[in-house]
Amino acid sequence: MTAARHRAPGAPPARADAPPREGAAGPAAGSTALGRAIARARSREEGERCDLCGLGIGDRHAHLLDEERQELLCACRACALLFERDAAVQGAYRPVPRRRVRLTGVSSAELGVPVGLAFFVPRPDGTVTAHCPSPLGATRFAVDPRVWERVIAECDVLQTMRPSVEALLVNTARGADERWLVPIDDCYRLVALVRDHWQGLSGGTRVWKEVAEFFARLAE
Repeated sequence: MTAARHRAPGAPPARADAPPREGAAGPAAGSTALGRAIARARSREEGERCDLCGLGIGDRHAHLLDEERQELLCACRACALLFERDAAVQGAYRPVPRRRVRLTGVSSAELGVPVGLAFFVPRPDGTVTAHCPSPLGATRFAVDPRVWERVIAECDVLQTMRPSVEALLVNTARGADERWLVPIDDCYRLVALVRDHWQGLSGGTRVWKEVAEFFARLAE
């Protein structure tokens, strides 16, 4: 991945991204952008590092969800294992699983997918939030709990979803008919893909080609 931290769709910017306060100590005016460019170049040269311990990690590594900031953290195997136990998961970080399951016989009509592309994330408090990728990121709306219960009652796999870190991903755009159980980091990648490739009012041909390739890769 190209960045260590990834904000949840619709989440406010992390504190580190906020502009410095007037009078605060920091780089001179005009040098901030240069500093970021240097940091990005250094990160590419040095490779990915664990956000918890700083150990170097490969491209294929675990992720943890920082629930307070709603950000994804890159983690080495040792740090990821620390949070695999149920007791540890009750803390600030939740391990992001890697399972991807294509679902059949699941009706999402009641959930409402206005643009044919959305993912649904259950929370530890029992609420469910829908996210729709868009050129500006992801729009969000709350799902009626009774509707959600009816949907997952049709599918045993959905009843085993891990709160905050797994999602029901629905694609009915342009004739597609796909429903997946995916890790939340897949959803973050989809949001970035749509935002980066969307053109005009309908998205253009490029974005929908990229979306189709994204779903093809889920099956690999």
